[in-house]
Amino acid sequence: MPNVTYDFTGQTVVVTGAAQGIGLELCRGFVGSGARVAMVDLDAGEVESASAEIGGLPFCADVSSGEAVTGVVARIAEEVGVPSVLVNNAGILRDGVVWRLSDSDWHSVLDVHLGGTFNMTRACTPLFREAGYGRIINVTSFSGLRGNVGQANYAAAKAGIIGFTKTVAREVGRFGITVNAISPNAMTRMIAAIPDEKRHELEQATPLGPFRGPGGDVRRRFPGQPGGGLCDRSRPASRRRAFDLTPSGPRRQLEKAETRRVVN
Repeated sequence: MPNVTYDFTGQTVVVTGAAQGIGLELCRGFVGSGARVAMVDLDAGEVESASAEIGGLPFCADVSSGEAVTGVVARIAEEVGVPSVLVNNAGILRDGVVWRLSDSDWHSVLDVHLGGTFNMTRACTPLFREAGYGRIINVTSFSGLRGNVGQANYAAAKAGIIGFTKTVAREVGRFGITVNAISPNAMTRMIAAIPDEKRHELEQATPLGPFRGPGGDVRRRFPGQPGGGLCDRSRPASRRRAFDLTPSGPRRQLEKAETRRVVN
């Protein structure tokens, strides 16, 4: 398949967890494709610095708070433009085996990952419905599909996002809105916090193998950026990405040695 370029000129894109890692690289890709990018993050200092670096627009909000999300989405619509794309990427880690997890460890992770995805989706969907168009991309994880020792809270949240994505896709499809989940394979600060032994086990179990820097993963989605391509055909088929998990888009497959369907 030949390389293509994406044109988001005139569109407003909202990305949560935008100050670093995957979120920042997604913002960089959207900005490079002509979008007005609203970068939402809890850390005001970091998101302001990141937005200045790439040309995005910073917004500080706690996505786990429905009230805060309602406010920030209204501000974005007024100051930047009505969103046409939402990327739910915000997340935190509070790792520990289940008998050592505190109530706070459990609830804070679910509130940010799953609650944040719900809050942002709920706030943006009326705008998408009115426009007759919208694209929602939820970031999940291989841990949500397979599980991972010491991450019961994180795996539950990411698995919940997959179920949430499938359900909302069915609810809003008739309004011209698609909802999909992606499972990136990237070396971020969250991944770096996992002990080496456990990270190695994850890499062995993940079809894409060793974690890469987030920029390398994102460039495959924004082939107009330096080094990017819709599908890196220099890599063998066993290492190509294939992560569309929901009813809204074409159903791809994870490939490793032999092709197998992960989500029916």
